Amino acid sequence: MKLDKNFFSENLKTLFYALVIAIIIRSLLLQPFYIPSSSMEPTLLVGDRLFVTKYTYGYSKHSFPFSPPIIADRILFSEPKRGDVVVFKTPADNRTDYIKRLIGLPGDKIQFIEGNLYLNNTEILKSKISTVDKIYCGDRMIDIMTFEENLSNDKIHKAVYLKEFSYKNSDIFEVPADHYFFLGDNRDCSKDSRYLTSVGYVHKNNLVGKAQFIFFSSDKRIGSIFSFWKWHKSVRLNRFFKKIN
Repeated sequence: MKLDKNFFSENLKTLFYALVIAIIIRSLLLQPFYIPSSSMEPTLLVGDRLFVTKYTYGYSKHSFPFSPPIIADRILFSEPKRGDVVVFKTPADNRTDYIKRLIGLPGDKIQFIEGNLYLNNTEILKSKISTVDKIYCGDRMIDIMTFEENLSNDKIHKAVYLKEFSYKNSDIFEVPADHYFFLGDNRDCSKDSRYLTSVGYVHKNNLVGKAQFIFFSSDKRIGSIFSFWKWHKSVRLNRFFKKIN
């Protein structure tokens, strides 16, 4: 069979256009992410795959693949809301993606006192749901207490703490202008804004987008997604298309 001389050029054009469309969608609309750690359990589990909306907070250079310096500041900016689950680039290297819950807005004061979270000198109300839960911290199981926390804007979410409250007391964290303070929901198993040398306060330009819903989830401890013969055990059907609170 003789191929048309334009066969290869037309297919290259098709691939190029498909790549451009994919980059536009990923940069301006939706980007998929995979959860590799347990720092946001029970909200997000290792093996969850989720979509993040890129347009929610506007755009910066980090909205695009490889963070090209094409935008000096953030454009079309919309202020994040306390309690949002947000993907951001860590200030330490401006390259690594983290996902945490937004607790502190610019100008807020945050402190832990005897294991309790305080926002602007007012304790965040939390209701104990259970004292006998177990949850992952890396590859080990830990005994935790589960709470529902009610932030100042009535945003309610689950957060878990070790029974002995390993992170009990802290200095006051004062969030600078144009920065945000993030915590993991798995409070005693999360590297977040409490650790100033590794994460610390996150500038608004480092925000990537808002986590919206889980589209696929599988437990990699049972088997990878390529181990189709284990799907009946590893795939978490109850988490498909689950909205992230």
